[in-house]
Amino acid sequence: MPKRTSNRTRVVIGGVDTHGRTHHAAVIDQQGRLLGDREFPADRGGYQQLLGWLGRHGQLEAVGVEGSGSYGAGLTRLLLDRGVKVVEVDRPDRRTRRQRGKSDPIDAEAAARAVLAGVATAPAKRRDGIVEAIRALRAARSGAIKARTAAINQLKGLLVTAPASVREGLDALPRAALVAACARLRPDEATLDDPVQGVKAALRAVACRIHQLDEELSLADQRLATLVRRAAPRLLKLHAIGVDHAGQLLTTAGQRPERLRGEAAFAHLCGVAPIPASSGATHRHRLHRGGDRDANRALHLAVVVRMRWCPRTRGYAERRTTEGLSKPEILRCVKRYLAREVYHALVADFEALHAT
Repeated sequence: MPKRTSNRTRVVIGGVDTHGRTHHAAVIDQQGRLLGDREFPADRGGYQQLLGWLGRHGQLEAVGVEGSGSYGAGLTRLLLDRGVKVVEVDRPDRRTRRQRGKSDPIDAEAAARAVLAGVATAPAKRRDGIVEAIRALRAARSGAIKARTAAINQLKGLLVTAPASVREGLDALPRAALVAACARLRPDEATLDDPVQGVKAALRAVACRIHQLDEELSLADQRLATLVRRAAPRLLKLHAIGVDHAGQLLTTAGQRPERLRGEAAFAHLCGVAPIPASSGATHRHRLHRGGDRDANRALHLAVVVRMRWCPRTRGYAERRTTEGLSKPEILRCVKRYLAREVYHALVADFEALHAT
């Protein structure tokens, strides 16, 4: 009879399906046999219990975590602090879920099997350091921009239906002057039942909100500029890469150089890797619609600027045009070349950060 492998020598792989209040873990061996699954609370005590439970089944090689950047961020930090290899796992696609069903044990087992099969290979983001601070500030700034846009639209909507005595003095003003004029309105608090005074009060409230959001955005821009210049000085030296683009590319990459396995992997992460679409005598590549679309947008906007103002890029575009390429195809090519430059700059910046 074959000898049974002891827990001390058996190599195991964990998988975790994360949620707000609980995490469900599963563990398999190198032959893909399910050894068990269990639910743990999503707090520091639960993280410790989960790690101990996985370790009791054998020598832990890696843990696949679904949602390592959201509900699983706390667990991921603890596992990395304990020296455990953590792999970021995407949720199963709809076809797989239609075939196997949906439950926490199934998803946890699928995360472990994705690591074992090599389907999931990307190291999880650590979610700490200066890059995490940049990510948080960018999230707050994005929310302020959306709120400001909504407030401006509301101000214009109120003005459309305002009484003529209010509207006629304001509707011809440009946006900045309109906001300033509305903020100076002084409604009579004693007669707010009058539509004129009520609309004035509403316009003033919305205009003051816009001013507050402007101040919030100005402060956020100052903070981000300071942090991004400290984190990525080499990246900012690239033509057409500003603070906003650099902040997004830093957030996409994370603060772990080992996550960037090469320039091709980084291009795939940003959705600029060419996808073969050849058939028969036709040889071509198509647009890659995967990857981080925000990073793709940052690269796209930088390329648009380069194609207008960078002599080297303009010369390349003219040469490729004579070869028969369309403008979208040239844009995709230049985005791929820019991803290579960004990758090398990011690696150098990350190495400098870890050296300090």
